[in-house]
Amino acid sequence: MSFSPESVRFDADAMWVGISDGRTIGVPLAWFPRLLAASPAQREQFELSRRGIHWPALDEDISVAGLLAGLGDQTNPMRGAA
Repeated sequence: MSFSPESVRFDADAMWVGISDGRTIGVPLAWFPRLLAASPAQREQFELSRRGIHWPALDEDISVAGLLAGLGDQTNPMRGAA
């Protein structure tokens, strides 16, 4: 089953995503370095799609499936691997 984002909001330390099944997912901004480094105004410049959230100016894409799986930034998934 696929869930779509319906809303996005931020507080000082987290991003909150309302999804189509009625749940709200909260994740730390520290999981997404581009969003953490962005200004509040830049964070608000997102686009919602069927599968996730896109910030064109930040080159950031986050899927609802990834949020539900507990995945943070996957830009360098091998970092920290031995």
